[in-house]
Amino acid sequence: MSVRTLPLLFLNLGGEMLYILDQRLRAQNIPGDKARKVLNDIISTMFNRKFMEELFKPQELYSKKALRTVYDRLAHASIMRLNQASMDKLYDLMTMAFKYQVLLCPRPKDVLLVTFNHLDAIKGFIQDSPAIQHQVEETFRQLTEVYGGLPAGEFQLIRQTLLIFFQDLHIRVSIFLKDKVQNSNGRFVLPVSGPVPWGTEVPGLIRMFNDKGKEVKKVEFKHGGHYVTAPKEGSFELYGDRVLKLGTNMYSMNRPVETHMSGASKSLASRTQESIAPNPLAKEELNFLARLMGGMEIKKPSGPEPGFRLNLFTTDEEEEQAALTRPEELSYEVINIQATQDQQRNEELARIMGEFEVTDQPRQSASKGDDLLAMMDEL
Repeated sequence: MSVRTLPLLFLNLGGEMLYILDQRLRAQNIPGDKARKVLNDIISTMFNRKFMEELFKPQELYSKKALRTVYDRLAHASIMRLNQASMDKLYDLMTMAFKYQVLLCPRPKDVLLVTFNHLDAIKGFIQDSPAIQHQVEETFRQLTEVYGGLPAGEFQLIRQTLLIFFQDLHIRVSIFLKDKVQNSNGRFVLPVSGPVPWGTEVPGLIRMFNDKGKEVKKVEFKHGGHYVTAPKEGSFELYGDRVLKLGTNMYSMNRPVETHMSGASKSLASRTQESIAPNPLAKEELNFLARLMGGMEIKKPSGPEPGFRLNLFTTDEEEEQAALTRPEELSYEVINIQATQDQQRNEELARIMGEFEVTDQPRQSASKGDDLLAMMDEL
């Protein structure tokens, strides 16, 4: 497991979250000023300097629930509210999109280009906010400093760590199903065509050498694909052509997106449901959340601006039905961290959570479920 994986996981999932929210804000005809405020507030929180300092410290990945808690807070860093079913769907879309990108990276180092594609798009969301754009560019510089000189073996370890994190997630996404890049069981289809990794040759030739290193024989074989040489390497500079398209916004066209749990995923989830027995890593989990969320400075909105609810489903009825049919073990409504022997840290985390409260919204938004920020009160 690589201790350099967390920043890449967080930033890429965060980028996918912003793509989805931007698409839904436009689809629901949210006024432009409100939509910009939501994206600006979330991006400003996401790239907060203290938060990034904690994120970039070498550390192991923690559970999906711990990371999901951070995104719950992040999604509610502005005047927008999501109820439980929409938040579940948002997180499903985020994770499956990034899993697909990691699987298709031609070489392990290209996961950094995927991250840069996300950051490039995020900068496009905040063109009217130079201060927030500076935050994003600072994170870009941190990424270049930390990852620019890593050897290929370390990137391979990072990629393996990411794939281990995603290995049990097989949620079907309508866009992937329609494009025939995902099977009905939720597993992705790996292509046998397109450019090969930069610096490698198209398969189809075996060269044999003698003990002096001289080539003595060539044998051709049929590889069964349609491969071509990579035209050029993607740029790792602040501004440049990434060449790789993975990590760009697939929601730029207004396409409806649905998620479905496959039968295999449901049964797997039942088998892997977290035990109620005390977790030996509970203290580390709690420390992780306290550190990350302690750095996530969420600014309380100024003024009486009313909030609004965003629905990731086509209709309210679909959202309600999704909430009723989702397997209980996959619900993240309560993040249960067993840490009975570390009461002081538990109280400290509760205090930190209490500081995140955003000013109360009008009661009409509560008809679709209470503010998701309240879920942390049950820690």
